[in-house]
Amino acid sequence: MSAAFALLLALRYLQVHAQPQDAIPGAVYAPAAEAIAANLPTETLPVTRVYTSGIPPVQSTTTEAEPGTTGDVHTSLDSGGRLSAGPFDTSRVFYPSLSLSSLSSASVLASSRPVATASANIFASTGTNAPPQNIGFRSDHKALPLGVTPQNEPLHTNKFYANLYLGNQSNPVWTHPYSVVWAKGGGNTGSWGFSVSHVERDMISYGQNNPPSGAAQYFVYPVGIQDIVLSATELSNTSVLTTDSHQAFSVNANFAPQAGMDTILSFPLVQGMGFVTALYDHASVILQSGVYFQSIAFGGGVNNDLTWKYRIVLSDNSNWLLYVTPKGAVGAPLFTLENSTTIIGPSNFQGTVQVAKNPAGPAGEEDYDEAAGAYPIGASVVGSVKGALGSYKIKWKKAGQKTQSLLMFALPHHVESMVPDMDNLATNIQLTTTTKGMAKAYLTGSFKFIEPALPVDIGFDPWTPARGTIKYVSETAATFINVAASVELAQDIDEQSNLNSMYYSGKALSKFALIVYAANSFGDNSTLAASGLKRLQSAFAIFVNNQQIYPLAYDTVWKGVVSSATYSTNDPNQDFGNSFYNDHHFHYGYFVHAAAVIGYLDPDWLDDGTNKDWVNTLVRDYANGVEYDPYFPFSRSFDWYHGHSWAKGLFESSDGKDEESTSEDTFASYAMKMWGHVIGDANMEARGNLQLAILARSLRNYFLMTFDNTVQPPNFIGNKVTGILFENKADHTTYFGSQPEFIQGIHMIPISPITSYIRSGTFVSEEWGLYFANRNISAIQNGWSGILMANLATIDPRTSWQFFADPEFDVVHLDGGASLTWYLTWAACLGGI
Repeated sequence: MSAAFALLLALRYLQVHAQPQDAIPGAVYAPAAEAIAANLPTETLPVTRVYTSGIPPVQSTTTEAEPGTTGDVHTSLDSGGRLSAGPFDTSRVFYPSLSLSSLSSASVLASSRPVATASANIFASTGTNAPPQNIGFRSDHKALPLGVTPQNEPLHTNKFYANLYLGNQSNPVWTHPYSVVWAKGGGNTGSWGFSVSHVERDMISYGQNNPPSGAAQYFVYPVGIQDIVLSATELSNTSVLTTDSHQAFSVNANFAPQAGMDTILSFPLVQGMGFVTALYDHASVILQSGVYFQSIAFGGGVNNDLTWKYRIVLSDNSNWLLYVTPKGAVGAPLFTLENSTTIIGPSNFQGTVQVAKNPAGPAGEEDYDEAAGAYPIGASVVGSVKGALGSYKIKWKKAGQKTQSLLMFALPHHVESMVPDMDNLATNIQLTTTTKGMAKAYLTGSFKFIEPALPVDIGFDPWTPARGTIKYVSETAATFINVAASVELAQDIDEQSNLNSMYYSGKALSKFALIVYAANSFGDNSTLAASGLKRLQSAFAIFVNNQQIYPLAYDTVWKGVVSSATYSTNDPNQDFGNSFYNDHHFHYGYFVHAAAVIGYLDPDWLDDGTNKDWVNTLVRDYANGVEYDPYFPFSRSFDWYHGHSWAKGLFESSDGKDEESTSEDTFASYAMKMWGHVIGDANMEARGNLQLAILARSLRNYFLMTFDNTVQPPNFIGNKVTGILFENKADHTTYFGSQPEFIQGIHMIPISPITSYIRSGTFVSEEWGLYFANRNISAIQNGWSGILMANLATIDPRTSWQFFADPEFDVVHLDGGASLTWYLTWAACLGGI
């Protein structure tokens, strides 16, 4: 290359090289996230290197070795933090223990506060104050973050990247449609870099076909397939993996040759990212493959020759694109196919190397070309609500080439709810995800969505899509409800709720809240309700005062409110792993719901002592609305990309995060909505409504499968529910047993006003006809029969009513979180009885 031509290239480089994009207004990013942008080309950077080597147009190789395309399949459950106990204690059946003569003559006078107006952005603070003083601070959590760069912001515990700082750091992370994992010297490459994998649907392994539908018990994808490993020759068995900038949608994974040395290779991992992007800082590039390279072809320059393209074909005939954007250099870096497992890139390289799978031929390549050199390093979500219309936007923060677009993948529930203008940004590229169907790529910096039917009119009363809110029952039904409430409110609320489990305790308090509400609103017995409310408030105060069997503690390591059970017993599985951040939305949602009912019936209670602050603390723990709260992370449980929550906390998992109960996920958002309504926090109420609308859509696509579902594998849909949905598999079972009433029922509990909004009549009819229509429901023991029959009320309320109103009704049909009072109310309202 002549000196003049090199100078010309350098001048063009200086004219058009891009700065990172500005931060998203209102979003908060850790300083380390900004540091990524410093690794990118800038328009003031001097050119210190000119690549002059000739590049062969095509390099090919062959091998007789068997490519590593099968990977490992994990069919067992990762049961960390999961007890064999079910969602209620089947050994405890409570009978009346108090005399009805002890009931107070006071009355309940429910009132509501003035309706507040939601902000233009409903992601607003519930408060940033410290938790109540009686919740002690502890810095001795049993699970310490491994390789986490210290940051001031709270760490996320339930997000997609937790495997990077748990266990031995060798389990995958799913960004969808790709997964990445530290190769850590394993596989047939022996690499110490970051392995990139994408799986196709024909790679699924299925479990045995089970009755009654003949559907496969599970489907699971292989892990450990090393399609392309992005690495550096400096990495070895002394290398370390660290993470920084832990945010709701993203994290940075960093590699150094050994502890104490500077990072030489960094990966910004963002949900939905179109490329896997590696940032090299004075490192020698090496690409490896356990599937084996078949060929690499030079594709020339894109974006005014700021980025250079190669086409890679693997031995399974999959097509990948490699884009290289040098920093402080001009010309095309040479990548040499050394053998079927190794491609050697430039040494002492500064810049970005990106890989992406291209199933769409030349049209797909053109789409990738438009985004090459740019990549996301974070995201924020904003939203607004007007009446029953909700809108929200996921906006990514872009780094790299300013003139290039981002290429981001949308999941099926995203595509369903996108605003019409998004159609113009769609590409030809679609890739399979593991458990979320086909992902579709868009050239855009943000996804914009509309949810047109928020459940704004759903309150504490039963509700159906056809009839709306139902506030009245017949005199006959009111009598049944009053009698049941008189018996159930004579029970000892303290005994049933002050347990060694936040989960069981919350369920009991929520149950009694519904009994009190039903007695007051449908049993026409305000005197009974007032007495029950008083004792419910007393039982609730045990927790507000932190005097339960295992008090709450504020964990200063991860920053959250946890049960002290594990601190006391040294068993991380205690209380379903609550101390390790399992199931917080399940556990705390019941408390928030009970508090909402109490506050609705007695508004003065809200301002009594720390009641309101204590409940807000629980909401902030599992459903915080802002990123800048110093005590809790943003949206610990609910994943705004996936459209539902993840229940697994600080337990490593070979198949990623999981969720077992969609109905309790829904109930947690419903509880937040109602608490926001009662305390006059319009933004919280609006977030709850929006989350519920998104949940209804995502659950319909991924979890609650009608026969016309096109997202999940056809031979799995007959199960009707996914069972436990992981990021890499779905298993039609539960952690506590495989009986049909367990598997289907865990997606029903608790029955609440939001049930009919989430579980459509079509779905319930199909599920009932397949699993329960020909069974003797009364013969099903331990409370599941009551759940099933209450669920039936959504399509056949009169049969449900007859079951619960039977004079011979047996309390064995009720679990510890259910009441005859509420089930009678539910069936009577839905059936017009």
